[in-house]
Amino acid sequence: MSIVENRKAFFDYFIEDRFEAGLVLVGWEAKAIRAGRAQLKEGYVVLQNGAFYLIGSHISALPEASTHVNPDPVRTRKLLLNQAEIDKLVSKVEQRGYTIVPLNLHYSKGIIKLEIGLAKGKKQHDKRDTEKERDWQREKQQIMKTNRI
Repeated sequence: MSIVENRKAFFDYFIEDRFEAGLVLVGWEAKAIRAGRAQLKEGYVVLQNGAFYLIGSHISALPEASTHVNPDPVRTRKLLLNQAEIDKLVSKVEQRGYTIVPLNLHYSKGIIKLEIGLAKGKKQHDKRDTEKERDWQREKQQIMKTNRI
């Protein structure tokens, strides 16, 4: 079950491969994500010291958060991947044009997971083609809807 999705990633990138990663979260972050207070739009994944980290994603604290906790909504969060996945991603990212983007947060057996995608950036004309295709699908649905009535 998806909690939050990064639709902008599908517009800006060609997603070539997907991986599911665990997240290192603190208690208030898990509660805030379950309440739907997370955003992945500006987030990205980087490699530091042999591990991947999620940077720039925003998880805003609940108003009921404890007073002794100083929540940082955009802190760096470590991703939990096995070594084979890390090696595969590192070899691909070192190639020209590949990047890793967060795609969605979801539940897997009651645990919050992050789906990341190995992506290649789209050029401007590719984005226009995607927009034209989306518009055509929308028009097609409207035509089908009017023909049924």
